[in-house]
Amino acid sequence: MHKIKVGLVGGAGYTAGELLRILLHHPRAELSAIVSTSNAGNAVSSVHDDLVGETEVQFASKLAGDEDVVFLCLGHGNSKAWLEKNPLPAATNVIDLSNDFRLHADQEFNGRTFVYGLPELNKAAIQAAQSVANPGCFATAIQLALLPLAAAGQLRADVHVSAITGSTGAGQSLSETVHFSWRSGNVSIYKPFTHQHLSEIGESLRQLQPHPAVDVHFVPYRGNFTRGIFASVYTPSDLTEDEARQLFRDFYADAPFTTVAERELHLKQVVNTNKCLLHVQKQGRQLLVTAVLDNLLKGASGQAVQNMNLLFGLPETMGLELKAGMW
Repeated sequence: MHKIKVGLVGGAGYTAGELLRILLHHPRAELSAIVSTSNAGNAVSSVHDDLVGETEVQFASKLAGDEDVVFLCLGHGNSKAWLEKNPLPAATNVIDLSNDFRLHADQEFNGRTFVYGLPELNKAAIQAAQSVANPGCFATAIQLALLPLAAAGQLRADVHVSAITGSTGAGQSLSETVHFSWRSGNVSIYKPFTHQHLSEIGESLRQLQPHPAVDVHFVPYRGNFTRGIFASVYTPSDLTEDEARQLFRDFYADAPFTTVAERELHLKQVVNTNKCLLHVQKQGRQLLVTAVLDNLLKGASGQAVQNMNLLFGLPETMGLELKAGMW
């Protein structure tokens, strides 16, 4: 059985650690090189200590050159710079986890065309692609809460979103708001109405419903927990609750990781999985859709592996059948 040779650039961060945890047990993946210039020569498990006993692989200073696919786990703005300095063979697939190639204006780069990698929206395009721009974590949750409405032309008024994320959403770089002593027992907002994920959300909604265009008003929250996103998304609607719930079920009938749940949701249902759970309810004219997912998996690394599976014609769920830790 042919193995997919995988390279990973930016191997020391949270998303890289989750990618490695998945790929080490993926039946068709073979790690070729894990690049971290600051850790070259060190054991991967010395940084990602959840992998102690799982692998003896060391960080490398550069790719091996034989990779079938390369994951870029670099900070926003750094993927373009890395590809300019390190051009890859035309046949090498790229899956980028930054925001460098998510928007239409950025998807053509150095002879590559990046496809926006939300499988529930662009599955066929991803299967035919060579390079994929992995969506943002908040963007994934909010889009999955809205795509069925957009596809049915049912977004007819502004959308309001409140969503909270765990501390891993800020990455590993230290700042005041990621310190335990600041986060513990604390909640705060950041980038209200200006969050960078709004642009990709808007493009996806207009892809399904060009007119009328609606505004998404988004207030993100920092939570005092480690991982997960809980999003509350609401907008006026003339649909009944039953009609809306059936609309969502039909839209996601063939989506293996997105499920419309009967009961109200909580984060522990999805942490450590590649699932997004949705719940639909109606109060007066307001249709409320809640969405929960793991920001490091369905919001980043798990979705990236889902995209790899689609690129290489593998079952979409391969290597991603992960169970939540409830207790």
